[in-house]
Amino acid sequence: MKYICINCGYIYDPAEGDPAGGIEPGTSFAALPDDWVCPICYVSKDNFDPMD
Repeated sequence: MKYICINCGYIYDPAEGDPAGGIEPGTSFAALPDDWVCPICYVSKDNFDPMD
């Protein structure tokens, strides 16, 4: 499942991960470290909603 940042619209796709942030492809949103932030606007995971 993909997640969208409610602040800036960035979409976290587990299939892609966040290579620039050190997150390997295949990493689920739930498995992201607690200190991971949006790579665009730097808000926390709490500011992401699941996408349908």
